[in-house]
Amino acid sequence: MSWYPQYRSSKFRHVYGKAASKEKCYDCVPITHNVHDNHFCAVNPYFIAVVTECAGGGAFLVIPIHQTGKLDPHYPRICGHKGNVLDIKWNPFNDFVIASCSEDATVKIWDIPKHLLTRNITTPKKELLGHVRRVGLIEWHPTANNILFSSGYDYKIMIWNLDSKDAVISNPVKILDIHKDVVLSMSFNTDGSLLATACRDRKIRLIDPRAGTVLQEASYKSHKVNKVLFLGNMKKLFSTGTSRWNNRQIALWDQNDLSVPLLEEDLDGSSGLLFPFYDSDTHMLYVVGKGDGNIRYYEISPEKPYLNYLMEYRSHLPQKGIGTMPKRGLDVSSCEIFRFYKLIPTKNLIEPISMIVPRRSESYQEDIYPMTTGAQPALTAQEWLKGVNKGPVLVSLRPGSGDVNSLPQFFEPELVVEMHGLSQNQGEGEEIPADNTQKPSEIADGRRQIKLEEKSLEKEQMCLTNGFDVFEHPPPKTESELLQMLYRQQDEIRRLRELINQRDIQIKQLQLELRNVYTDTGRY
Repeated sequence: MSWYPQYRSSKFRHVYGKAASKEKCYDCVPITHNVHDNHFCAVNPYFIAVVTECAGGGAFLVIPIHQTGKLDPHYPRICGHKGNVLDIKWNPFNDFVIASCSEDATVKIWDIPKHLLTRNITTPKKELLGHVRRVGLIEWHPTANNILFSSGYDYKIMIWNLDSKDAVISNPVKILDIHKDVVLSMSFNTDGSLLATACRDRKIRLIDPRAGTVLQEASYKSHKVNKVLFLGNMKKLFSTGTSRWNNRQIALWDQNDLSVPLLEEDLDGSSGLLFPFYDSDTHMLYVVGKGDGNIRYYEISPEKPYLNYLMEYRSHLPQKGIGTMPKRGLDVSSCEIFRFYKLIPTKNLIEPISMIVPRRSESYQEDIYPMTTGAQPALTAQEWLKGVNKGPVLVSLRPGSGDVNSLPQFFEPELVVEMHGLSQNQGEGEEIPADNTQKPSEIADGRRQIKLEEKSLEKEQMCLTNGFDVFEHPPPKTESELLQMLYRQQDEIRRLRELINQRDIQIKQLQLELRNVYTDTGRY
């Protein structure tokens, strides 16, 4: 393992992986048997998409994220490709748009309906035609809206501007024809101004995508690279591959000097690919092995030894592919800092695995949740193409913040008015005899109880389940944010209806008590 001192202060020394229970997994999912080295899974806060087996052409499933358990064998699919689907990626700025590429040499953009799928989707929103051989990789630009990169077996990387109104786009805005073999991996730096690629010719290239020029090139012969990854703003690259003796190997590179790696380490003798994932908020690096069930995780530091081994999540179930949830979809109440979705084709199962920081406090842990990338683009496509660079728009993960997971302020006042009107109508709905003043103390107690219940109900309405006042926060800015807030508001409405029903029952009980008091006094 990497060298590290006997004691090192870190908030993430005790991070552990926790697999979801059986009822929170996705069962009976026909996961693809394709041998292509990709993730085959894409996740956002609303949906999980997974490439599936399909006779004739290619298809993938889009399942609502909360629809766990067994999947209907006739569940609708997205099946417009004529060849096997090789890669799928969600638009980072629109949770209802997904891109897919295929062996049929096309890239397709799909609109996913906000309601549940009822039939197969075969017509894409846009179709990108430019590659002459199968397309193996696609990547969305991290800060510019509607910019998509695709890489094919024709050794070319194409840049597409999806702002075009045409349903079929045949002319990419830029073609990068600088590779001599198949591109195996693509990764952007934080603001998307640089692109790192790993090629089958064993070279890592650092590219200016707009100029189409190679800025740095690594041809280190003892490391056969498969995947490459930018490590946020640390000006370093991380790569996985194999050594001369075919051991699985990881390497760390200086972005400004790719001649020799800063660090090189052999892991084991397995043959499966290693998928790297980096969390720039916590500076944690995850290495997921294809064909085994292990997830190694490290902490990256700017000084030597750079790579600090933390721990390894082990499982006897091998993974074929893996998906990751964006930070805005994590459960901050349980101190979850990363979440994987593990594809297990031997059991037709998708298993969520949460990486958790053990904390005793149930309050929001601000030190492990810094400002993170949100769902708003920093640039338009035209601005980026003209040479403008901007970092991602950052948001807070704190429950109730105005940027993420807030409730729309225009729903709740209507609810409060409706509740008051309903309470008045309920109290005047039935006639109560005028002679019920025989025991004014009991009636006064009943009225006092109703008033106390109304006050407590108003307090509950003002302070909602996530613990903040909705009137202090602005309305949502995007359609996806609005929809997420609407779902949470529906849960709040359901809870308030239950409170109304309980109060109705108590009102009826008081009315019956008053009638009993009236009948008892009438006898005397």
